[in-house]
Amino acid sequence: MKNSFKNLEIILDYNFKDHNLLKRSLIHKSFDNINNNEKLEFLGDRVLGLIISKRLIDIYPDEKEGIIDKKYANLVNKKTCSAVAKKINIQKFMILGATHKPFKRSADKLMSDCLEALIGAIYLDGGLKIVEKFILKFWSNHLKNSSFTLIDPKTKLQEYSLKKFKELPKYTFYKKTGPQHRPTFKTDVQIPNSKKIIGMGTSKKNAQQDAAKKLLHSLKII
Repeated sequence: MKNSFKNLEIILDYNFKDHNLLKRSLIHKSFDNINNNEKLEFLGDRVLGLIISKRLIDIYPDEKEGIIDKKYANLVNKKTCSAVAKKINIQKFMILGATHKPFKRSADKLMSDCLEALIGAIYLDGGLKIVEKFILKFWSNHLKNSSFTLIDPKTKLQEYSLKKFKELPKYTFYKKTGPQHRPTFKTDVQIPNSKKIIGMGTSKKNAQQDAAKKLLHSLKII
């Protein structure tokens, strides 16, 4: 076990003072229902959120809060966390009960949760500066890629209409057609000085997005 810890510390580029913290961060509740990593995961989730939030504000000081929030969500979600977890081969060090061997569909969630627990352990063992160094190192590529954010048509139209006319777009639900298992919804949208544009989709939300996209195209905004 000591050799295993040493190998992980080399990957992390951090040597724990308290190896019991490191060990506990790797223990899933399926192995030990009492002494496991759930509380460290809870803590690590909050620490990760703090560091990423601060970094995004530093990188994008003039960006709107709504855009930063979308970047933040992409950086701390399970998909990104599991990608970082795979990068450090965390699955080789996790301590799991028999019910989770071998990894199955829940593998990404297990690795993501364990990574957050590891972040909590590093924070308790080394403090805020040390855990910040770790997070910024392993999230560096994801932070670089965060410069691009895809804004959905409905949000883009709303921002345009508020900025130009100080009014929200007006959506009107037309009707629902088609069979119950595969319905089609029709909705129109209009902003000041524009025509009404009809959108269609498999839900009201999708129909609104379609209408917004068509109106943006007609206005030559996208």
